[in-house]
Amino acid sequence: MSAIPGDGGNEVLPTPEGALSRGALLMPAFWVLTLLLAVGMVRMAVFLRESITVYPVATVVAVALFALYAVPFWIFVGGLDFMEREPPTLLVTAFAWGALVATAVAIPGSGALHNVLAKLISPEFATAWGAAIVGPTVEETVKVLGVFAIVLVAGAQVNSPLDGVVYGAMVGLGFQVAEDVVFAVNAVAVEGQGDRVSPVVITFFLRGFLAGLWSHTLFGALAGFGVGYLVVRTDRRLSWRIGVAALAFTGSWACHFLWNTPILLDGPVEGALGVLLILVVKGIPPLLLIAYVVRRAHEREAEYYVAQLARLNDPEIATEAELRALGSGTRRAAAREHAHGRAGMRGRHAVRKLQRAQAHLAVSLSRANGDGETAAVARFSREVRAQRARLVRLGHPEARAPEEKGGTVRSVFTLAGAAGIVMMVVWAAISALGGR
Repeated sequence: MSAIPGDGGNEVLPTPEGALSRGALLMPAFWVLTLLLAVGMVRMAVFLRESITVYPVATVVAVALFALYAVPFWIFVGGLDFMEREPPTLLVTAFAWGALVATAVAIPGSGALHNVLAKLISPEFATAWGAAIVGPTVEETVKVLGVFAIVLVAGAQVNSPLDGVVYGAMVGLGFQVAEDVVFAVNAVAVEGQGDRVSPVVITFFLRGFLAGLWSHTLFGALAGFGVGYLVVRTDRRLSWRIGVAALAFTGSWACHFLWNTPILLDGPVEGALGVLLILVVKGIPPLLLIAYVVRRAHEREAEYYVAQLARLNDPEIATEAELRALGSGTRRAAAREHAHGRAGMRGRHAVRKLQRAQAHLAVSLSRANGDGETAAVARFSREVRAQRARLVRLGHPEARAPEEKGGTVRSVFTLAGAAGIVMMVVWAAISALGGR
């Protein structure tokens, strides 16, 4: 993906395509990263081997549940950057850093720092506040290092703050899945009733379903945004970029701290209502904050690439309505739905392919950097025109989203309705786990 220029100052030049260049193999960072991943893999393999030996059924169920749990998160995070998806190799690397390196470091590191906290202050303080202080300090630090590792070995792929969001979220997702598997197996051991699946299922609902929406994936996304901003926004002073990165990391630490804090655990409201109150107070504010940051990063990137198409001033490539739709995930989906209503599934698929070709063309134009028509620009121009001809044959020549009146009000009510449904499901899950 090409770098996105700032609002002023020197423009960041586009970078070559590809996840890992041959030169990366000669970089010390690449081999350090490989070594760390190998060590983390060995440590996780040892844990799984021991767990399967003692609790074979519970371990397999835990791995299967949280692997399935990761799928929708992976699809969502991987699709955040519509204009150009990140290379699968790097997404897997980021996930592996979280699952292998971050987990291998965080488990013993958190235990050691917890003991230090108990000695410096008191065991009682460490018991009450250790998770809130130690967890974010160790885990957010080692997770954000994974995004820096991606920058060091494949800097050409981190050229917008949104890229940092994607890689940070993937690191967080890997950590979240691996840590939850460890907690699930440990829950079986703590219960002391043998190879039972019920502690695994309970852990899945508590740590995956109830806590998963506002957990490590989101914390990692926020910290990753800071790394992306630091690397990309070279039009800003270095001190400013470092400040933004530090603020983003502090934000991820604070969100993690808020979630782990013992506040409200012994509050006046008990049972399912008390747990629901904790979710609303501790989970919703960080979720809204990170959603806003991601939205702004997404909008900025979309504006840059849509402008590349707009400069062509060619309605055969993209009409004004299509440019408006291409810059928004909601409007892209609305355009596909509109096509489905007029031309069926063939219309939906044709619009999707046209949007994808337009996105590829926009990225190729940015990489051309004014050098004229490159092979990639020519290729995707032909693809756009081919998909346009297909839409014309279907009687739906423009991939536009219908203009809706009261869109803001509709969005508010839709969001409120979705939140209400989620809360109802959460309430049912909490009650099923023993709340009153």
